[in-house]
Amino acid sequence: QLQFVESGGGLVQPGGSLRLSCEPSGFTLDFYAIGWFRQAPGKEREGVSCIAASGDFTNYADSVKGRFTISRDTAKNAVYLQMNSLKAEDTAVYYCAAEQDYGLGPCFHSAPLAVGLYSSWGQGTQVTVST
Repeated sequence: QLQFVESGGGLVQPGGSLRLSCEPSGFTLDFYAIGWFRQAPGKEREGVSCIAASGDFTNYADSVKGRFTISRDTAKNAVYLQMNSLKAEDTAVYYCAAEQDYGLGPCFHSAPLAVGLYSSWGQGTQVTVST
């Protein structure tokens, strides 16, 4: 079971920004697609964004397009989720997840943000958007 450390969550006012980080523990992310997911209280976990292992292909949920940006830094062995123009409805626990990707990984799937496509999950970081 792969392990990750997610960080960067916190309390922010509507319209503010946060950057979440996903860093693996003891392995390299080079051959893994990474997805960011979130789960609000009483709701199902939903996909937010994914990035292919190559770093040149991404997908976003409609609800975050134009506001969130996913990126990966090979040198730092980390994946980031830059979240701008945050709204109250973005409040949730955010998780990063990984799945092997040797060319046509989950981010290329017809439903790239499906929870079931990713087999390794982090513990999550809380994001709260509130006045």
